[in-house]
Amino acid sequence: MTTNNTFDVLFLIARPAAGKSEIIDYLKRTSEADRFHRFHIGPFDELDDFPMIWAWFEEDAILARMGRPRLHTDDQGYFLHNDLWHVLIERLDLDYHKLLRDHPNYHACRTAIIEFARGGEHGGFSEAFQHFSEDTLRRGAILYINVSWEESLRKNRRRFNPERPDSILEHGLPDDKLARLYKESDWETFSAGDPEFITIKGVRVPYAVFENEDDVTTPRGPELGQRLEKTLARLWDIAHKRP
Repeated sequence: MTTNNTFDVLFLIARPAAGKSEIIDYLKRTSEADRFHRFHIGPFDELDDFPMIWAWFEEDAILARMGRPRLHTDDQGYFLHNDLWHVLIERLDLDYHKLLRDHPNYHACRTAIIEFARGGEHGGFSEAFQHFSEDTLRRGAILYINVSWEESLRKNRRRFNPERPDSILEHGLPDDKLARLYKESDWETFSAGDPEFITIKGVRVPYAVFENEDDVTTPRGPELGQRLEKTLARLWDIAHKRP
């Protein structure tokens, strides 16, 4: 954490359709002053692996039409190699460090929000976080949005717009693919050791849980703001216990 009263790096993680993108959309619609005073978030950059995944889908479709081998996915849309999930995390970490390179005083005025979902099929959160650098982890705090598998499935069905499958707010997965990739979650075991910190690569990373089974994120109304403010205030207090 920096001395400017804002998070340096906020890892925003959850099951698919749990409310991550809606929270970011809410923050975008919130004034800079409110974000600063209520949420400890300054002007921010969003780093999300979904656009990377979608670009791979599109590139593989183009290659297939050209009669060339697909590079990342099979014709059912599953990754050819499981470690490609880890490539995405390495890319997020790389993009974050590019921000630091290009703006040496980046955290004097900005927050980086790193958003992703992971399921048991591809190593879960415990494996994903191993692919962030220790520097990123030391600057980071985790906000986990908690919904059940059933709620993730419901919202995934509800938000999907087949006319805009590449949209951050309107993409979705078929039920069978969502179940295979994300039904099993390791969040409970990943966070079980401590109610405030998760130790990753020797770094104690603070975390807090945003409960969203009642779906306060879809309306993006006052209840979302109140719950987010309370949860991030707790996360801020936990973060300041870290040496």
